[in-house]
Amino acid sequence: METYIPISYLNDFIFCPRSIYFHQLYGGYAKTVYQQKPQVAGIAAHTAIDEQTYSTRKNILQATEIYCERYNICGKIDVFDIDTGKLTERKREIKTIYDGYVFQVYAQYFALSEMGYNVHNIVMHCIAHNKNYNIPLPKDAPEMHCKFEQLIDQINNFDLDTPNFTPIEAKCNNCIYNNLCDYSLC
Repeated sequence: METYIPISYLNDFIFCPRSIYFHQLYGGYAKTVYQQKPQVAGIAAHTAIDEQTYSTRKNILQATEIYCERYNICGKIDVFDIDTGKLTERKREIKTIYDGYVFQVYAQYFALSEMGYNVHNIVMHCIAHNKNYNIPLPKDAPEMHCKFEQLIDQINNFDLDTPNFTPIEAKCNNCIYNNLCDYSLC
């Protein structure tokens, strides 16, 4: 049986491919065992979405489970306005628009499209600064679309024991799993 790729893995894999393995080790543990302040704050910022109290309008999908057969990706969207076709990903704080953030909304875009919804624009919303960042649709950003597909391929073919893995100090220093990793530079 083939397993799907959770949307959250896209950003995590870019940060460090090994982090996905370590995340699975913690599977049944309480998140307070391994999450740090930024993860806890991010979860708190999503409470209205996760509890589906962000909006009462019927045309607003919130925290809706989605699946994309083409890329075998599954996850949840934050907010999608069916009438306007606006897909919004909410982040507690955005300092930089990382490729992983873009790839997560691309996965949502492709899943919603397969489900018959028309996505006309994608926005990342920074809750801390109440600021929106427009993200080009995959059809309007062929280079990013190609990088998205390459990432999917890398995830599908990743081997934890790959001999050419090189840790990056700045990432290791900020990794919540560095105490478990035999490659960690910390």
